[in-house]
Amino acid sequence: MGTDATGAGRLWGARLQAAPADAAWALGVSTAVDGRLWRQDLAGSRAHAGELHRIGVLDDAEHDRLLAALDRCADLFADEAFPFRDDDEDVHGAIERWLVDDLGPLGGKLRAGRSRNDQIANDLRLYLKDATTGVVAGIRGVQRALLDQAEVHLGTDDRPATLAPGMTHLQRGQPVLLSHLLLAWVWMLERDAGRFLDARARIDESVLGSGALAGLTLDLDPAAYAASLGFARVAPNSMDAVAARDGATEFLAAAAILSVTCSRIGEELVLWSTAEFGYARVGDAFSTGSSIMPQKRNPDIAELVRGKTGRVVGDLVALLTTVKGLPMTYNRDLQEDKEPVFDAVDTLELVLPALAGTIASLQFDVDRLATAAAGGFSLATDLAEELVRRGVPFRDAHEVVGGLVRRAEQAGVDLDGLDPAVIADAHDALDTSVAELLDVRAAVERRDASLGTAPGSVRVQLEHARRLVGAQSDDRPGREGGA
Repeated sequence: MGTDATGAGRLWGARLQAAPADAAWALGVSTAVDGRLWRQDLAGSRAHAGELHRIGVLDDAEHDRLLAALDRCADLFADEAFPFRDDDEDVHGAIERWLVDDLGPLGGKLRAGRSRNDQIANDLRLYLKDATTGVVAGIRGVQRALLDQAEVHLGTDDRPATLAPGMTHLQRGQPVLLSHLLLAWVWMLERDAGRFLDARARIDESVLGSGALAGLTLDLDPAAYAASLGFARVAPNSMDAVAARDGATEFLAAAAILSVTCSRIGEELVLWSTAEFGYARVGDAFSTGSSIMPQKRNPDIAELVRGKTGRVVGDLVALLTTVKGLPMTYNRDLQEDKEPVFDAVDTLELVLPALAGTIASLQFDVDRLATAAAGGFSLATDLAEELVRRGVPFRDAHEVVGGLVRRAEQAGVDLDGLDPAVIADAHDALDTSVAELLDVRAAVERRDASLGTAPGSVRVQLEHARRLVGAQSDDRPGREGGA
């Protein structure tokens, strides 16, 4: 293991007379996981060096030397050349050990006035702030792919809008525009993005200055840390600051809900691309074949999007289970807070671009969709609502139209295949003119409320979504950028 005979030399080793047993060390070492927080840790160290300089713990020359060393350290990490050793327990200790190796006693001065407890919590908050930005950018990519498809299928002066069957219980219910259906996913994803942005607002507070749990006797300024690192505010309570992981759990909750949204979209794409549905064809670049069946064209990417949901939901459950029984304040169990977060971020970084690309690659069978939109007695509700307009209670109208559907089924036709005289005979309020209602495009046009599926309404909705998605895109640093 390469450790000394006692605990000395580690961040916590002064009290102990023996080095940790190999089994204990193997359980506790975390550099393989938290090493990716090096940017955040170095950013915090620069801010801390500034505060130590301000209160006189570091003189001008020492401050300059420390900052230069931190820059050299960052270069090593960026080049994947940082010299981790077997006795480095975590990234925080590894960086301090390297500073001591590089600067001698000056490297050890940086530990004054901070604890791993507030250092870890602050690093994770910095990471989560950047991670939310990256995930929201990925969501925007999926939304833009949906918006582009919706715009194409909203039609032009020369080409009518694409119809689609609107379903409940996976059974055809009422006709809609395909664009309306695609926009439904845009709005669901918009709420997903909002959850990440809401979480980011709560995560956006600095905890440096909390120390181990009770604050510090050194005259360090928590507000200066916040300003230096780009946090919106300072955490109000030092004990809560080092104990809380609800920012991470909220991030994972948003990630789990987003993954479920993506899974539902993936399921839709899988169904649409089957021969049984035949509504859409996934592009070659987002399909696979079979190792034995040469005819196969599989929507594997959509299936993988669906399949990845389990691990992200599991990440949330893992962290909730870790923190559920912890007393105040910091407990070593919290070392397990980072791996589920990293896993969820890595998974979403794979899923979101792949889903966006799959959606962009779709080629829809417009004729098949139109046939499906018109079938399955999808205009039965229109006929019932016409009876309501003519003064018939909906309860009675429902019965009348249900009877007509039964007659049509027995005749092997849809409602528009019934003789208009048969429809007129079903109730005194009906006449042969109601047969004119049984036109799918006319039915779609009638649904012109602001949230309805009429082309004009959907056009307004699409333009609103375009503005919203564009307005909420930003150019902040990626998830591992230093603050």
